[in-house]
Amino acid sequence: MTIKKTYGAYCLDLDGTIYRGTEPVEEAAAFVKRLQLKEIEPYFVTNNASMTQQQLKAKLAGFGIDAKKERIMSSAIAAAKYIKRWYSERSVYMIGSDGLDQALRQEGIERVEEDAGIVLMGIDRNITYEKLAAACLEIRKGAVFLSTNQDLAFPSEKGFLPGNGAFTALVAASTDVDPVYIGKPEIHMLDAIQYESGLEKSEMVMIGDNYDTDIQAGIRFGIDTIHVNTGVTRMETVLEKEQPPSFAIENLKFWEV
Repeated sequence: MTIKKTYGAYCLDLDGTIYRGTEPVEEAAAFVKRLQLKEIEPYFVTNNASMTQQQLKAKLAGFGIDAKKERIMSSAIAAAKYIKRWYSERSVYMIGSDGLDQALRQEGIERVEEDAGIVLMGIDRNITYEKLAAACLEIRKGAVFLSTNQDLAFPSEKGFLPGNGAFTALVAASTDVDPVYIGKPEIHMLDAIQYESGLEKSEMVMIGDNYDTDIQAGIRFGIDTIHVNTGVTRMETVLEKEQPPSFAIENLKFWEV
């Protein structure tokens, strides 16, 4: 059955919704093109903090999607916007990679190695004991503790590797301070989109394949959600949840624009 409802902001998850690893979800690319033919530019919302907006734009282009760079909301971009909005005068001690560094630069946020107002953690494939120790020391001195996401592991061709959430958990355990997480299932990326777009929550929808991250983010933020049966969480599992999504469809071919 095809469903039709129009929104001002379509917030699309990436892995499992737009693509699966290196393979496109063809119905999703066609859906984005249908939106753009109606002059609706969707938002692309990802917990990935390691890639820059330009790198994510290039990756989407490889799947036949012409994404507007300013409509790409990674947890790195959202973290920088969160700091700019709520802690604009504070400097940052950062653990992370290019995506997080560039996001901070775009918002004009100062990075420091000591006496930081904020400790911000993202995935760092060159993590060292010294970096983790410095983060702990800054938090013990009173720095606000932020982390891009709580993913404990992520898939690779070798198997599951430690994610940013695992290193964040180490720092949290050492300092006895819990961080504010920016990525899904938390609401901060969706909040940033609403803040900048000026839309009402009734005009927004979160679309994704993972109930525990994508759909939960939408539910917690109070907007409509669309679960697509193309990735992590199977539709039959989703429909049994105490808080089901607003809509559950096989794929985005079944959503009329």
